[in-house]
Amino acid sequence: MTPAVILVALFAVLVWGASPVGTKFAVAELPPIAVAALRTSLGGLAALPLALALRIPWPRDRTQRWLLLLSSVCGFIVFPLLFSFGLRFTSALHASMILALIPVVTGGIAMAWDRQRPHARWWIGCAIAIGGAILLALSRHSAGDAPSSLLGDALVLLGNVAAAAGYVSGGRLKQAGYPSQGATFWGVILANLMVIPALPWVLGGIDWPSISLAAWAGVLYLAIGVTIIGYLCWYWALGKGGIARVGLFQFLQPVSGVLLAWLLLSEPISDAFLVATALVLSGVWIATRAR
Repeated sequence: MTPAVILVALFAVLVWGASPVGTKFAVAELPPIAVAALRTSLGGLAALPLALALRIPWPRDRTQRWLLLLSSVCGFIVFPLLFSFGLRFTSALHASMILALIPVVTGGIAMAWDRQRPHARWWIGCAIAIGGAILLALSRHSAGDAPSSLLGDALVLLGNVAAAAGYVSGGRLKQAGYPSQGATFWGVILANLMVIPALPWVLGGIDWPSISLAAWAGVLYLAIGVTIIGYLCWYWALGKGGIARVGLFQFLQPVSGVLLAWLLLSEPISDAFLVATALVLSGVWIATRAR
């Protein structure tokens, strides 16, 4: 891989790793449902001119359209909603490590979709990662750990399932001959069209003048940085450096999230959290290396 590919991949991972921190800033002053709706709506508005400028076509057949719809609903409506509510009740540290389980959840859904039997190594990796996730949930009671709750952790975990389902349907869309960027741009545009009718109800009653620049920065970061810039950089790096090699950079995403939560939110890191982190990352690595 060239230095440019490495730098762009690292930048994408850093952008995605900061999503729990951005969400935490946003939900501190805005209702979680408003954060999720604004994230999708603003992302859709930014994606439309890009999709037109890049001449990304609309899916041509019924199967591709159904896959795009599934990817859109799971990845750009259900996931942001669950993730935003989860960050209201848990810490950015916990959310970052729970997000590390997405590759394992994605693999499980993909194998179930194709009716494949997972390799024994995949089960071993899952068991280790789940053990780490359980320890992570229990560590909320440890001294010095950042404020979190089992409900918040569970909502983020459910968000993982929604995101993974979106990834798998988007992957099937690419296998059907549709470009990966189309699944992202037209997916968030379609989600925006579904969210717009609910905006008057979702955004009503909010004291807009009282919202700080930090909260707005969090919303804009999620809508533009995570949804648009992150995906653009990631797909470029995948195309230039190869999926197998560039994909390994995803293991750095939770690490960057933890560091940013510690630096920007001053969330303390406990010994139990470090042990849980090691288990989760080890389990994910073992599972994703299985056939």
